[in-house]
Amino acid sequence: MSAVQRLSGIDVKMLELLACPLTKGPLVWDAERCELVSKLAKLAYPVRDGIPVLLPSEARAVDPDEPSPPARRD
Repeated sequence: MSAVQRLSGIDVKMLELLACPLTKGPLVWDAERCELVSKLAKLAYPVRDGIPVLLPSEARAVDPDEPSPPARRD
């Protein structure tokens, strides 16, 4: 089991398949906040009980001054 799976319950293979529903661009895992971040849309989608909630209405806007998570998809 990888570190991502232990901390979030998310399958790493699933992370590789997910894309931002608005931009269709990649999502970056932010382990500190347990979110998937779309840098293009400037949105952070929550992950609840290991399930990504990829609804724009549930996402929070990412502050441009906020440090971005490292570019990791695992």
